[in-house]
Amino acid sequence: MAQPTVVPVTDAALPAFSRFLQQHMQGNRSAADWERGLRNQWTAELPNFGFMLKNDQDEIVGGIGTYYADRVIRGKPEKFCNITSWCVLDTYRQQSMKLAMTVIKQPGYHFTDFSPTKVVGGTLKFFKFQEMDDAQAVVLNLPGASLTGGGLLDKATDIEAALSGSALKIYQDHAVFPWLKHVLIGSPGEWCHVIYKRSTFKHMPAAIILHLSDRRLFSRHFRHLSTYLLLRGMVSTHVECRMLDAVPWPSVIRSGFNRKVFLSGSLDSGDIDYLYSERVALDL
Repeated sequence: MAQPTVVPVTDAALPAFSRFLQQHMQGNRSAADWERGLRNQWTAELPNFGFMLKNDQDEIVGGIGTYYADRVIRGKPEKFCNITSWCVLDTYRQQSMKLAMTVIKQPGYHFTDFSPTKVVGGTLKFFKFQEMDDAQAVVLNLPGASLTGGGLLDKATDIEAALSGSALKIYQDHAVFPWLKHVLIGSPGEWCHVIYKRSTFKHMPAAIILHLSDRRLFSRHFRHLSTYLLLRGMVSTHVECRMLDAVPWPSVIRSGFNRKVFLSGSLDSGDIDYLYSERVALDL
């Protein structure tokens, strides 16, 4: 059997690659959903949508998706490549490393994988990817007024009026995803933008925090958010401890998840968030 070749997922090839993912990835996401999700890219120069393995019959036998984003981190422009949906058929599993090597050989990027299996995580660690802290605070949402003043905004028109510059762009870029919910907590001139999604925990409605723009303001005004979520039926709030200055009360800490990983020569885990990645574009 001839060795498969690695080719980029071009615009023309994306529908076929999306059909491959629909057939071989877990879940009930349609090929159209895969294609729609992977077309969300945030870079001025898109090199590809990922890479595929093709056999000598020109059939797709494996692939890996990518999200590219131009970001500003610590005041400097940075380029990110988020790895997603790594899938190789059993017969060709030994060729998986080719895909990873092809992705990370692309120069000038910081690389992330936010949904690695244990096998994938181990493979990426071989390529010097670093693990991120997986500890997560599960906070019981309680009713009550905040003692710190401030308030909460959740209407799109109010949020857009309150934000400006890069903060407004982040909101607008992510407001297109219906599964993401946005609120501002704080006060005029000092808003913390929180992005969350509804989920369940122990069969009870819960909120998963994907982004918070200001740790200090989040801690100071969390009670506004907690009460707001409880009134909308969400019993608990789940937020990764690495995002926090202080863990809200009352809460328990959970860990033992498959650890998310990143590869960067200049950034640390505190610079890594879920904006502009599979976590927002694919409703994971």
